[in-house]
Amino acid sequence: MHTIPTDALNGLLAPITVRKRFRTWAHSFGCTPLAVFEPESVYQCQLVLELARRNNRTVRVVGVGHSPSDVACTHEYMMSTLKMNRLVSVNCEKKTVVVEGGMIVRTLNAHLAAHDLAMSVLGSISDQTIGGVITTATHGSGAYFPVISDMVLYLTLLLADGSTIKCSRAVEEELFLATLCGFGSTGLVVEVCLQVENAFCLRDDSETLDFDTGARCLDTIVHSAEHVKFWWYPQSDSVRVSRSNRAPVVPSRIHNLIFHVLIGFHFVQFLLFIARYFVDFNTSVARFVHWLGSAPSTKIDRSWRIFNIDLLFSQYTTEWAIPYDETRACLHELNEWLQRELADPAGLRPHFPVEIRFSAADDIFLSPSHGRKTTWIGIIQYKPYGLPVRYRKFFAEFARIVGRHRGRPHWAKEHTLGPDEFKELYPKFLDFQRVLGSVDPCGVWRGPYVRRHIFGDKSEDVEPDIFKARRA
Repeated sequence: MHTIPTDALNGLLAPITVRKRFRTWAHSFGCTPLAVFEPESVYQCQLVLELARRNNRTVRVVGVGHSPSDVACTHEYMMSTLKMNRLVSVNCEKKTVVVEGGMIVRTLNAHLAAHDLAMSVLGSISDQTIGGVITTATHGSGAYFPVISDMVLYLTLLLADGSTIKCSRAVEEELFLATLCGFGSTGLVVEVCLQVENAFCLRDDSETLDFDTGARCLDTIVHSAEHVKFWWYPQSDSVRVSRSNRAPVVPSRIHNLIFHVLIGFHFVQFLLFIARYFVDFNTSVARFVHWLGSAPSTKIDRSWRIFNIDLLFSQYTTEWAIPYDETRACLHELNEWLQRELADPAGLRPHFPVEIRFSAADDIFLSPSHGRKTTWIGIIQYKPYGLPVRYRKFFAEFARIVGRHRGRPHWAKEHTLGPDEFKELYPKFLDFQRVLGSVDPCGVWRGPYVRRHIFGDKSEDVEPDIFKARRA
């Protein structure tokens, strides 16, 4: 490939090159790369890498851009995977599927359903690429289920030097375990082989408990079903508990679209808009939303429809993973803090709800569940009509509290930690750095996020605020 003249190389890349600004799903971060490439084959990806080598540029891989941080942002070259989205093979007997890394999870769900198969667990949405899901240790909820990355049997990677390599727990194990939560810094995920299972329905039973009961009975509740998650409303001192189990029945779907669209979306968004100007109104909105969904309920549907939720509004969000055995103490500390803020006329007015989920331990180098059963606690501040709201002080204090409980941030979401902290939090952090140095010594795949959080680069051009769409 080095024999291709530069003019010819540019000509080959012209059909897959676009000039456009990139923005994340919630429009909280954005950037204008030098060029955005939309390859459809490994060969075209190799051409992009050759151009980057000649021009001494980095290449940042991006899928849908759903990560609510600057993890995908870059000033240099950006490579979209959305056109590398083919279904490669399905083995119904072994219950495995091989797909290209740019396939959207929602599309994968449909392919699996056509073969009477399904993912064992999913996150709250299925709008990301499978490559993005597995390289950020995206998770669902269930004390017996690890992060989605743990479902990967093997990967095919395109390395910085233009070569491809297959890795698994049996072959190139360190590269495999580094890639499974490597946010695209080890190489481009070309193909993924996933272990799946027979298609199934889920029965979700939900009820509302007061906070003290939920905290006191935490262990019993968490292990009372296959998939359990909490929606905590500090403003109402209550927790909505969702318990889901596999159900051998045909789903019966009943949706009240008028209620969901007019009340759950448009009316609530209008209330949130008002609360931007009258901050104490936030508490009333939270209590109203909690009241709307406080009654016990049961629904049965295909697995992915129960796993997924409608995010409704764009939002700022952060999420941290703490050891499961720290959960009760951490929740009590968070509750004491939030109740103080709510009682203070000048205090913070957090949005709702606080999402609490659970996952089993794994051995992936930088998975927040590495080596420990985990509780994930996520907070949000909504952006009604896309407008910014204040959130930094709220997120910073939340991070300080969960940090005291050995919290690890979700890699796809906003945080401020660097290599010094991660060396203490992750026993395999130095191994991860070593693997990156081995497979990409020149840092071709390293964007500002990786340079900042993994290698401690403090240059102005890697600061997250330069990618902020609008300051808040």
